[in-house]
Amino acid sequence: MAVTQVLVVGGGVGGMSCAISLRRAGLAVDLLEIDPCWTAYACGITAAGPAICAMQSLGVLDEVRRHGASWEGADYFNHTGEPIACAAAPAATVGILRSELHKLLAAKTLGAGVHVRLGTTVETLSLVPGGVEVKLTNGHRERYGLVVGADGIYSKVRERLFPDTPQPTLTGQVVYRLIAERPRDFARTHIYQSLNARLALHPLSRTHLYLLLQQPAPANPWIAPEDQPRQLHRALNGWGGMAAEIRQTVMTTNAHCINYRPLDAVQLAGPTHRDRVLLIGDAAGARAERLDDGVGMALEDGVLLAQEIARDGDIDAALPRFMARRRERRALFERGPHALANHAAGPIPRPAQSGLQL
Repeated sequence: MAVTQVLVVGGGVGGMSCAISLRRAGLAVDLLEIDPCWTAYACGITAAGPAICAMQSLGVLDEVRRHGASWEGADYFNHTGEPIACAAAPAATVGILRSELHKLLAAKTLGAGVHVRLGTTVETLSLVPGGVEVKLTNGHRERYGLVVGADGIYSKVRERLFPDTPQPTLTGQVVYRLIAERPRDFARTHIYQSLNARLALHPLSRTHLYLLLQQPAPANPWIAPEDQPRQLHRALNGWGGMAAEIRQTVMTTNAHCINYRPLDAVQLAGPTHRDRVLLIGDAAGARAERLDDGVGMALEDGVLLAQEIARDGDIDAALPRFMARRRERRALFERGPHALANHAAGPIPRPAQSGLQL
């Protein structure tokens, strides 16, 4: 059965990717975002392989490269900063502030003709023949042929669709993110390896880089914002190479650029859709092991879904096809950068037969 009206819940990168792609496929799209300011925090993100292809499909790749950074490959080091060999294939990668990517996608969303509603979200969902009846938190009631939940790891759509799914739980890991000045000789990713933690440095722009430190959580993972610089300074003790240089700025010039949080995870045991309601991005599952890939997977989910709906317009056939392609693409992310490198060029593969064009 064909669908003409779609509701996307969540105005992050996954929701905007989905809304842009579906709108370009000729569907009417409403996008709900509970944040009335529709903003994103200024941490760094990186994308490679299929995620770069998704950016290209969305029309933002050139701007990402202009506002951010692009490079190939990575250099690997041990905990103390000594170089180590790695057999991973060089992968094309881009880096940008999440807040900058958000602005680029928001402009594309509005330019595509998506109807954006801010400060509201879904209160109730009722599955009806051929669609979904929705009550919003602002009291309005609407009916849609498809509802896409792209509202993140704490998804309210998931709670209403699968009420028996466990809530996100702490993984025993925490992550520090830091924006710092980029040395002139820093050209590509640096990855530092230790037994129980991982540290990565990525170019973010011509002038700045992005540090990510993931490590086991302390007994109490909650740290007050004013104490986060001191705790990151302590956590970076013993790391060598460029990480040691950046550590010197954590308590001073870059103390205001720290983003810290304990890592939660959630997994659905079965399908991530039910009738005409579908979950994408972190709403469909989030794992701490693939922390770097969350944005890329959410971007790609939106593009893949629109491709399958555009193929023949039959939503009941499109959702299982999307899920099959999603499982295939998730396997690439699970295998890591060396697998993504083999899929870094060209558009995301599309079905041989296609109806509406994205």
